[in-house]
Amino acid sequence: MEEKNPFKLVASKKSRFILPNLLTLIGVCLGISSIKFALDQNYSLAVIFLIFAAILDTLDGRIARLIKGTSEFGKELDSLTDFVSFGIAPAFILYFWELKNYGKIGWAITLIFSVCCVLRLARFNLVKISENDEWKRNYFEGIPSPAGAIIILLPLIYELSEIQLNLDIKKFTPYLVVIVALLLISNIPTFSLKKIKVSSQLTIFLLFGIVIIFVSLIFFTFKALLFLGLLYLMSVPASYFLYKRTKKKLSKISKEDEDHEDIL
Repeated sequence: MEEKNPFKLVASKKSRFILPNLLTLIGVCLGISSIKFALDQNYSLAVIFLIFAAILDTLDGRIARLIKGTSEFGKELDSLTDFVSFGIAPAFILYFWELKNYGKIGWAITLIFSVCCVLRLARFNLVKISENDEWKRNYFEGIPSPAGAIIILLPLIYELSEIQLNLDIKKFTPYLVVIVALLLISNIPTFSLKKIKVSSQLTIFLLFGIVIIFVSLIFFTFKALLFLGLLYLMSVPASYFLYKRTKKKLSKISKEDEDHEDIL
């Protein structure tokens, strides 16, 4: 008796591509929903949804590489959803919160950030790293769009955290947005942490740190976000100097090898 083939929604060879792309689509839904909450002036939920979108954006690529589910379609989809979630959504949230008070200038600043974000994503898709420069995978060129989205939201996050420092943080918002927009399209190297290897002895401390961050985000959401955002900003100059030092060190080693070959 001939055995019937079981019904399959997706071919088994293609099923591993579903999960990362599904996470990407959920992320863009969260990003668009954050705009809706901003329209309703529910800025706390707008920020929280955008943070979840950033978390999913971090996970989808790593899960795709882990299960060998990377594809050109997934790469393009990720860039398009990143533009919506981190190029449009945070700019609109800030516009509804504060930038609209600046009239045409506020709208121009909103457009500048969105344009710089799409330029940054287009450049990212074209970056090719040779085998001799594998160490460069630990760095992005300019700050990544999810980080840029969270950084420009820091004034709003500060207000939501209810920390009282007698600072009129709102007036810094337009300047911060323009500065971050320029950082998006800059050549400043920033940490990507794609190729960082953690020894087995340090794994338990890494897990403990992740748990601490997770618990802090649950019970002290906006205070923890403010701290993490400021911590990332401080990491930018550190990544720049570490990049330059590594590049100089490897260039010196390469030159010594060439001199050695010439002698032989």
